[in-house]
Amino acid sequence: MYVTDDIIFLYIRNQTDLRNDSKPMHRKNSELRRIDRTISSLALPSLATLLAEPLLIMVDSAMVGRLGTSSLAGLSLSSTILTAIVGICIFLTYATTAETARFVGAGNHRAAIRRGIDGIWLGGMIGVIFACVFHFGAQSILRLFGPQPQTLEQAVAYAQSSAFGLPGMLVTLAATGTLRGFSDAKSPLYASVAGSLLNIPLNFFLIYPCALKISGAGYGTAAAQLFMAFFLCMRVRKIGRRYGVPPFPKGAGVLLSLRSAIPLIIRTLCLRGAILLQITAAAGLGTVALAGNQIAMTMWNFASYGLDSLATAAQIMIGQSLGRGNVSEIRTILRRCINRSVVTGIILALFFAVLSFAVPSLITADSDVRTLSVYICLIISLSVPVSALAYLLDGVLIGAGDTRKLAKYMLISFFSFTPVALAVLFLPMGSPTFAMLFLWAGYALVFMTARSATAYCRVRGAGWMHLHQPGD
Repeated sequence: MYVTDDIIFLYIRNQTDLRNDSKPMHRKNSELRRIDRTISSLALPSLATLLAEPLLIMVDSAMVGRLGTSSLAGLSLSSTILTAIVGICIFLTYATTAETARFVGAGNHRAAIRRGIDGIWLGGMIGVIFACVFHFGAQSILRLFGPQPQTLEQAVAYAQSSAFGLPGMLVTLAATGTLRGFSDAKSPLYASVAGSLLNIPLNFFLIYPCALKISGAGYGTAAAQLFMAFFLCMRVRKIGRRYGVPPFPKGAGVLLSLRSAIPLIIRTLCLRGAILLQITAAAGLGTVALAGNQIAMTMWNFASYGLDSLATAAQIMIGQSLGRGNVSEIRTILRRCINRSVVTGIILALFFAVLSFAVPSLITADSDVRTLSVYICLIISLSVPVSALAYLLDGVLIGAGDTRKLAKYMLISFFSFTPVALAVLFLPMGSPTFAMLFLWAGYALVFMTARSATAYCRVRGAGWMHLHQPGD
């Protein structure tokens, strides 16, 4: 059912809700407080969960770093590719969250958990394929990046051992989305914390006493990821038993999950493409520019976790409200989330501006890199409020199932940034410093403004409110 039918149905179903203006003020305030509490209860655990994967990589880096420079370089190469794979497959979380939440809101819990289970099986199958490709084709894949022979040897060893964790990693993504659709943001948090803590002794034991070296780090991380997947699958299975849904895949449902994920895959590829363009342009400006870019990108990534967690809360709440067909509640949630994102963006922008002068000095002793990093980070701080709105509205449209429009808007945003990156790559820019500032102005301001502007224009209307029809 698309725009016209959705709005007619929602209008008829919400005549009572549309009279909310006549409610006593204390009832309105109580409703707003309830929505604000729900946003916080979903966003805070999601924030902590988002930090799990960087923590796993940090543990690996700290222990592998003691094995030597070649081992650390090999880990860097392999983990970068693994992170890219997980980033592309993030649709497993988003698609299952949106689908499950809308069925939960409609009161059809059987269909909700059915979609979640099918998403988990899809994640597992994709994970097995990636694991086979990465394990058996590691040397051919990694050689494409032109590493030194010793670095290649270490990278292949880590890739082959860590590949066993890819099915667990992608199952975890889908299971996380399923549980979030049921408003359970704490179980993914527990799994992330437990997996991160388990990873430390596992890696230490396998790297040092077992003398597996960098392969031990890969096996340890893979085991932690499989544990996380098992834990979350047991939580999903518990919900399935409650509603009498078997834990086996439904062929049509798996194919439906894959088909509905295509717009999200396009969205993710646009995001990854923009980052790849940005890094490629920065790499052509020399060592100082690339080092400064790394510092700025690290700070940008950590800021994005806070923004993404609010988007997750919006995705869940919008999805469930659409399932209930409650227009007034949808509009209220949207307003409250936008208010939260603006406030969060302003606070993060001020915090970012202050850190711009401190963090570069802690990371590097090179004065040129420090100076460039400060300038870049100040540009980023100006973009954070706009970026906060972009992240939030991304979650709103995913929760509403408006992914085709979202994919279109992301393509528009990507092509708005492309000329900036190409200009830095192929046109004389005067100095590397100016080129880097121009590049980051394009990425942090042009790209993010295009994302927020297109999405904001969309949510101002009603065409994005697609009612999710209950049914198995």
